[in-house]
Amino acid sequence: MVWPPDYKRRWTVAAEAVLAGVGLHSGLASRVTLIPSPSGGLTMALEDAAPVPLGPGLAREQRLCTALQLPTGLIHTVEHLLAALVGVGISDVRIQVEGREIPLLDGSALPWVEAVATVGLRPLAGERSPLVVREMTCIRAGDGHVLALPHDGLRLSVAVNYPSRAIGQQFYEVDLTPERFVEHVAPARTFGFQDQLDALRSAGLIQGGSLQNALVCDDRHWLNPPLRFPNEPVRHKLLDLIGDLALLGCFPHGHVSAYRAGHALHTRLAARLAMSCSAPTTPHPTDDPIHHPARSNPGQYPEPGVAQ
Repeated sequence: MVWPPDYKRRWTVAAEAVLAGVGLHSGLASRVTLIPSPSGGLTMALEDAAPVPLGPGLAREQRLCTALQLPTGLIHTVEHLLAALVGVGISDVRIQVEGREIPLLDGSALPWVEAVATVGLRPLAGERSPLVVREMTCIRAGDGHVLALPHDGLRLSVAVNYPSRAIGQQFYEVDLTPERFVEHVAPARTFGFQDQLDALRSAGLIQGGSLQNALVCDDRHWLNPPLRFPNEPVRHKLLDLIGDLALLGCFPHGHVSAYRAGHALHTRLAARLAMSCSAPTTPHPTDDPIHHPARSNPGQYPEPGVAQ
């Protein structure tokens, strides 16, 4: 499969693609059909209801996932699917969902990418009008933050800092293209911590989680190696960021950085960017380095749990 070189043109799937599985948190079976669409952006429909255009305003804060409030119900754990769609360059597609949670599959975005590769992409007329970050936007919660800066291009940066020595401090940055997404981000799987699993299950979460669809570590080691990348956890956090930014319908033209951030911060940033960004006029020359807390405050740790 030859992926688009960038995110300038509009694309949809060339034919319907279907995947089914169980949801991470519900443990219930669900099925998703990707349907070609000539226009309308990313839309989602629950069962036989009319499709709804996706946007940050649909996001509802949930523990350990991003959920979207549709007129006919709440759809959980949409982030891996949305990351795969926008990551490979899709701008327009109808997402038909049977169930109330998107299937987890192997815990990454790779199965979705492979499903798209099987049916191929079809180009659509016209180019996108990307959202341009014209001034710094920062949203904080506790010790975490997400930050958007002017930048001539699309750059994403994520840092994590966990007390488990299996992960520790990790930083990953990429000037994103569809090919780089497929090779370096999509395969990264969700992860969790062994000492948190019982509490999460008792809270009604991760009912569909297992060592086959999530990486699990203790204080020192991974229980189910090998990893696909030495820094697979931080790459997965970047995957989550992409999935939440997908609610914008297109990537922001700028540099987005996240530290100790999760889905709530990601979607709040997406909502802020939807209001503050505009279509491009001339490229912005600013490309200032970011002072990243992960590099200067190694004692700050994110809360252990499961990262979607």
